[in-house]
Amino acid sequence: MGPRALRLAGPAILVVSSLIVLVWALIYGGAVAPLAIGDPGPFVRWSVPVVKLTVNLAAAGMVGILITALFTLRAGERPFEAALDAASVSAAVFTVASAATGFLTFVDAFNPQVGPGPEFGAQLGRYLVETELGRTWLITTIAGAVLTILTFAVRSWTPTFFVAILAMASLVPMGTQGHSGDEAFHHEAMTALILHIIGAAIWLGGLILMVLIRPLLPKPQLATVLARYSSIALAAFVIVAVSGTVRAAIGLLDWEALLSPYGSILMVKVVALIALGALGAWYRTRLIGRLREEAASRVFWLLIACELALMGAASGAAAALARTPTPGGALLPAELSAAQILSESPLPPELTPERWITAWSIDLLWVMLAGFLAFFYLAGVVRMRRRGDRWPIHRTILWMAGLLLLVWVTNGSVNVYGHYLFSMHMIAHMLLSMAIPVLLVVGAPVTLAARAIRKRDDGTRGGREWILWAVHSPVARVLTNPFVAAGLFIGSLWVFYFTDLFRWTLYDHLGHEWMVAHFLLTGYLFALTLVGVDPVPWRLPYAGRLLLLIGVMAMHAFFGIAIMMQTGLMVAEWYGSMGRTWGPTPLEDQYIGGGVAWSVGEIPTLILAVTVAIQWSRSDARDQKRSDRHADRTGDAELEEYNARLAKMAERDARAGL
Repeated sequence: MGPRALRLAGPAILVVSSLIVLVWALIYGGAVAPLAIGDPGPFVRWSVPVVKLTVNLAAAGMVGILITALFTLRAGERPFEAALDAASVSAAVFTVASAATGFLTFVDAFNPQVGPGPEFGAQLGRYLVETELGRTWLITTIAGAVLTILTFAVRSWTPTFFVAILAMASLVPMGTQGHSGDEAFHHEAMTALILHIIGAAIWLGGLILMVLIRPLLPKPQLATVLARYSSIALAAFVIVAVSGTVRAAIGLLDWEALLSPYGSILMVKVVALIALGALGAWYRTRLIGRLREEAASRVFWLLIACELALMGAASGAAAALARTPTPGGALLPAELSAAQILSESPLPPELTPERWITAWSIDLLWVMLAGFLAFFYLAGVVRMRRRGDRWPIHRTILWMAGLLLLVWVTNGSVNVYGHYLFSMHMIAHMLLSMAIPVLLVVGAPVTLAARAIRKRDDGTRGGREWILWAVHSPVARVLTNPFVAAGLFIGSLWVFYFTDLFRWTLYDHLGHEWMVAHFLLTGYLFALTLVGVDPVPWRLPYAGRLLLLIGVMAMHAFFGIAIMMQTGLMVAEWYGSMGRTWGPTPLEDQYIGGGVAWSVGEIPTLILAVTVAIQWSRSDARDQKRSDRHADRTGDAELEEYNARLAKMAERDARAGL
């Protein structure tokens, strides 16, 4: 298949295969069967999954193309321009399809009398503004319209990077609606689905981009670009596979459910994804390096066409699964406890010593993030050692310890009980903002990346170039200013707990994820300015660092005392309404949480102070050694010159006295 033929046929193969599988799955799973009550009609029943499939494919063309272009192509050249044009077209389709999905979902859910009259308009307006589902599609549509303009307007590195971030964020609202709130494990399923949508979009969109820019690149450059895309696709495949497995396990719960229509459609998707992984591994290891050979090139692009067909099959199955009822999903009981109404999870048993270790509630986002960070860090260390460079073992140990502690805080007993005990929430806060950042900062990840990741010489930006750009960007220069970092660190305490931000993070799972990321980042920036090995534009002298740290310690202790002195319960409708019969009362537990912030929270700060003092001492020792070496090289010339000058002054004074 020639380059231009595949450029036209590739998207057609993707769309046709996805529609074929979608139609089969909808009929087989019964998703388009007439409803006994309130049936919206065949047009709506069929149109909803079709436009939702269109949204998914357009999202891939929007997000995947942008991400892949940023890591494989050079800004200002024709392939990069073509990528942005394709992303703009995809964003436009995404916008229209999202608007159509929102409208058809409204008709499907409420079965109104559609018409041009004001009554229908008022119903639609209330749906878009007052219901969570309506707001989701309204926000998605607006985001798509903004992205359509931005992808058309920008053409340089930095704006495209931020547009890509916005494009990924625009997919998050769809993930929040992909799991029924009447089912258990709602938060776990929502996180898995968001990761699945973003990973699939990057994977598929990158593949579409490879097909579109094939005629624009010479074979040597094309082989390089494909090799870079295959690395992105591998990471996306891991995200899709892990998140899809978690989501399927929540929806099925037992093996017998695989025999249901939902299970059969799911197996079609699984088989397609496994085949995609096998094809990717094959052409990554066997064919990309041989693209200059005509025979190998023909086989490679034939495999790409097969991969597009399999991608379409997986996309069609995914769109059908969203409309097919799950056979084995764990439903919440009809009569909910207070804890289940508030947190959508049952109240855990009493916190005992063994449950500090055995209690787990998996947050897939932080498990996967920690896994990727551990893998890339170890890969960098191995690469350095293979070329004969040394990397301090204590940095690796501390980095891995920080990631393990992060996994435990976000998935272990602290996460399980943090929703019901203010004291456990405060322990999580202290560890996220103080203990974990210190361990990660000492690991010096930026220094490792700069030394281990290969530098690109063709004008494109890889991992090393993007990391160094981020470190030296104007935003980073502001955030790593010691006073700004300290202000964010200590100011976040007061703003977070004494405004409605705290309430938002309790009620909204996305708010909870934001809280974890925020405290981790502010703590990392503060620790970096004090004891970091990685370069920053400016650091205080050691004496200034200790003074700044003492000031922060005082304000932190005052914050803990302020919590302990509270006579009323913070977020009383949450912590006071859980129906918990074990452990301290909510107000006593809040007092304990304040004590944690005051006393236990100072331990990492004390460690920081000791570390700064040690670094100060070692710095003085290094300065003394340099001075001694200089004296040895010059034969104490400076000292002898100084003594001679003193002798002349003494002789002059003696003559003047005579």
